[in-house]
Amino acid sequence: MADPEIAALRDVIAARPRATEIAQMRLDADARGKAFKLPADVTVQAVDANGVKAEWTSTPDADPSSAILYLHGGGYVICSLESHRHLVAEVGRAAGTRTLAIDYRLAPEHPFPAPVEDTVAAYRYLLDSGIGPNRIALAGDSAGGGLVVGALLAIREAGLPLPACGWCISPWVDMEALGASFVDRAATDPTVQKATILMMAGWYLGGADPRHPHAAPLYGDLRGLPPLLIQVGSVETLLDDSMALARTAGVADVPVDLQIWPEMIHIWHIHFPMLSAGRRAIAAGGSFVRNAIRRE
Repeated sequence: MADPEIAALRDVIAARPRATEIAQMRLDADARGKAFKLPADVTVQAVDANGVKAEWTSTPDADPSSAILYLHGGGYVICSLESHRHLVAEVGRAAGTRTLAIDYRLAPEHPFPAPVEDTVAAYRYLLDSGIGPNRIALAGDSAGGGLVVGALLAIREAGLPLPACGWCISPWVDMEALGASFVDRAATDPTVQKATILMMAGWYLGGADPRHPHAAPLYGDLRGLPPLLIQVGSVETLLDDSMALARTAGVADVPVDLQIWPEMIHIWHIHFPMLSAGRRAIAAGGSFVRNAIRRE
């Protein structure tokens, strides 16, 4: 049975103006996020995480001994703390943790590997604050979902202890947009198309190798990484990114849970105030984080 909520959301997305200049794209993304108001029980605290602008969000039941390091999406070009604050707060609520969201540097002003460097710096901040690595999860959506895995590789290469798990929402992990879903899902995806992905990849890479594992973790050695949850919508052009990432993780003996949600669009979680499937997906991710931290 078709989901009437996702159908209504599609109409909302279709009616949006489509900016082409980066500055306006950023303003629009932040405005859409700020339209979702925070519940009264959410506390927000701005912090400097080893030189990275960041903020803590927490709800009354959040365990102060654990944390999610959240990495927003936006193709490494747009979005911010403001665009994702409502989602970050709900992710922490579902997991029963505090959430540290970072405002990593954006391309094209700060191309690869700036977001990876900022994520590792923020992870060091969490460790230095006394939170054990087995009490930390990395989570992110779209570009941030790919950054979760790229940063895990960078964390391992830096000789740091790995966190308990990674939660990847509609992850972007292929800078070349080689997946067949960019063609066979093009008519069903209302937000992400191949031309946009390639444009943002060009801005992000700034001439770097499109197959560098920190940018495109499909090409990395994932052996030894912590368990991963990958959630993707069935109508997304990025569907094959998630499927390929799950395969890469699986053949490297990384525990991986790939969830393909029927009818769901790119990062449907961010629309959770108006989409029950978004709330269910967040709850599933929160349960995954709780279980990963509990096992340690």
